[in-house]
Amino acid sequence: MMNIVALVGSLRKDSYNRKLAEWMRERYKDKFQLDIADIGALPHYNQDDELNPPEVVAAFKRQVANADGVLIVTPEYNWSVPGVLKNALDWLSRVDKVLVNKPVMIAGVSTGMMGTIRAQLHLRQILQSPGLAAKVLPPAGNEVLVNVASQKFDEAGNLVDAATVEFLDQVIGRFIEWVGR
Repeated sequence: MMNIVALVGSLRKDSYNRKLAEWMRERYKDKFQLDIADIGALPHYNQDDELNPPEVVAAFKRQVANADGVLIVTPEYNWSVPGVLKNALDWLSRVDKVLVNKPVMIAGVSTGMMGTIRAQLHLRQILQSPGLAAKVLPPAGNEVLVNVASQKFDEAGNLVDAATVEFLDQVIGRFIEWVGR
């Protein structure tokens, strides 16, 4: 079975982005195994440590290296990606560069009307940098920008908006194809 690792850009316990990743893990469990990496456990990137990183960093890099693809689910902080996600990407961009040519899908949830469009645009730029050079699912028809989250998730954290679920089903189908290329 296909193995996907998720990087969730929010550490908040009741994060809508974490809820989306967990909902996706359950909904698509017959299509792939989705493991959510604990990027909050990573120390701040420090170039002094990159050749001999702490075990938590080495384990994280192995987790990404061993995955068939990566799902990044991120909120938008100040029109960009959260620091915790950028820190994780900085670790992945150094020495063994395990994200190079790795298939990546981006999604994001917001309580506002714009979804996470600015964060996702910035994230796409970051993922194209030489140290990361990820194979990102093209944006045309694949931008998962879940807005007004309070109206799209139920109390149990399930995504219940039918149009969003239908759209996600289609994007996941394209992502699975993308990973298989």
